Amino acid sequence: MGRYTHAVEVPAGQRMVFLSGQVPVALDGTVADTLAGQADQVYANITAILASLGALPSSIVKLTTFLTEDDDGTDCVRQARAKYLGEHRPASTAVFVSRLVDPSWKIEIDAVALLP
Repeated sequence: MGRYTHAVEVPAGQRMVFLSGQVPVALDGTVADTLAGQADQVYANITAILASLGALPSSIVKLTTFLTEDDDGTDCVRQARAKYLGEHRPASTAVFVSRLVDPSWKIEIDAVALLP
């Protein structure tokens, strides 16, 4: 079974935040060459944004992952996800696309999370 759940119900009155697609760009502007490095950076970016809002990665209710290639196998994406989300399993969709806005990017992830 994948690291996701088939459905997530949001309680009435719960505040939500929608994160724009996060790309694999570090604060210093660098981009890793590998899908594994880029996946790690994207999840680090998501975690940092959530932290700035007072939320934890376990507050994520939906992820959408866009991948341009399967060079390392998607296992490296799962490993990055597990590193930052642990056993948390939000609803999730993954899609292979021909390219992202910057041709050097191999992955982009958007998220929906609940705020405390």
